[in-house]
Amino acid sequence: MGYQIYLFNSLTRKIEKFAPLEDKIVRMYSCGPTVYNFAHIGNMRSFLFADLLQRVLKVVGGYKVRWVMNITNIDDKTIRDSAIGSPAWLPEMGKQSNDPMKNLTKFTEFYRKAFLEDIQKLGINLKDFYKMPKATDYIPQMQELVRRIVDKGFGYIVNGSVYFDVSKWRQYDIYGKLYHIDFEKFKEGSRIDADSYDKEEFSDFALWKARKEGEPYWQFTLNGVKCDGRPGWHLECSVMEREILGLPFDIHTGGVDLKFPHHEDEIAQSKAGYGVEPTVFWCHNEFLLVEGKKMSKSLGNFFTLRDLLEKGIDPLDIRFLMLSAHYSTQLNFTFDSLSSARKARQRVQNYIYDLFDNQNLKGKEISVEQLKDSVFGELANDLQTPKALAHLFDFLNNNPADEVAKSSAKELIKFFEELNSIFNVWKIEPRPKVEFTIPEEVQELAEKRLNARKQKNFALADQLREKIKEKGFQVVDTKDGYIIKPLTEE
Repeated sequence: MGYQIYLFNSLTRKIEKFAPLEDKIVRMYSCGPTVYNFAHIGNMRSFLFADLLQRVLKVVGGYKVRWVMNITNIDDKTIRDSAIGSPAWLPEMGKQSNDPMKNLTKFTEFYRKAFLEDIQKLGINLKDFYKMPKATDYIPQMQELVRRIVDKGFGYIVNGSVYFDVSKWRQYDIYGKLYHIDFEKFKEGSRIDADSYDKEEFSDFALWKARKEGEPYWQFTLNGVKCDGRPGWHLECSVMEREILGLPFDIHTGGVDLKFPHHEDEIAQSKAGYGVEPTVFWCHNEFLLVEGKKMSKSLGNFFTLRDLLEKGIDPLDIRFLMLSAHYSTQLNFTFDSLSSARKARQRVQNYIYDLFDNQNLKGKEISVEQLKDSVFGELANDLQTPKALAHLFDFLNNNPADEVAKSSAKELIKFFEELNSIFNVWKIEPRPKVEFTIPEEVQELAEKRLNARKQKNFALADQLREKIKEKGFQVVDTKDGYIIKPLTEE
């Protein structure tokens, strides 16, 4: 039996007890990438949050999870950057053709594969996904949803494009369930064609966009009107959610920037067309800042994952840093914070190695269940990773691995296996054997230190320990004397 999970629901604006609609199976949908470029680290926070959530649901909650993440491969940006003659076209993509649809397919497939490569480096396992659908695989179903919305009186056609009538919808239901909207600024009868727009803009939104010269398109006739074109961005998720998970499903994740218009429009068009809202829980992660500011190429603080890897940064340090902050708080990404995360992650890794080394038959017995309850209890409570890790490091501070009993060390290793199935940043295995030679000078310093300790001259012993450290080694005291090892990072 798993722990009871509690999650903050953006729809109700409070933390609620979670229970799936279907016994023991959680159906979860995450807004995935728009594949027109390499994903930046702000994007990655959303995907890592979703990965953390599905892992906690499985490991801590004891559920099975059907996790779906969509691939947006048709929208304003993918069309713009795949267009014939676009400067965004890379030589690695091959030669462009005169067919806009072929170019769109080739362009987006290149970045889809790059995205899959990147998230795997960040410790997201592709096998954990139930499905990862591409929007273009569901065009007929999207056209059917548009037809339903229009037939029910909540959509209308203008010059081959189809728009959602917000004024009529507001007479039927609330528009603004996730995001407070200033209806004083609403311009009745005005329309927004762009897939993404400023929060201050507010009017009817495009369900289906009429064909433009040089753009890929699909044939579509609606109520006798020729509407050849392509779907609006907001429409895509509503369709894939219903087709793959069924409505309503349990949890929808995404960044706070998607609350409006994207998720608000999802709610309206799903209920207008299908008669039901898409999901029970809406879970949104906060923004990622870089050096205290919003990412911007003009500020020089815009990084893709690949940019950071080229600097020699371990992707698991990035993962650990992002998971260490609570998803509902803004995360300030700095190279100093990344360095701190690397040290903290390595400290846990060294502790795990030390547990495998443990041969202490007379050490203290540890209540591993108590440790597990304190750590997993925080994770069950709206994914409180900072508090969970605080419990973990407090335990490490007060229970050196070589001082616990060997039997407890084995139980602790099992605990770390479970914990790592959530964080996925450590190796649960014995310390790799490293061949090294201890310099004679270091050996002499260690002997002097042993004699100083026997004479209870601990000040001198500490000075000698520091000299040994300066030479790249550490002394570990044992009941028989000491051992010398290469200095490892704490």
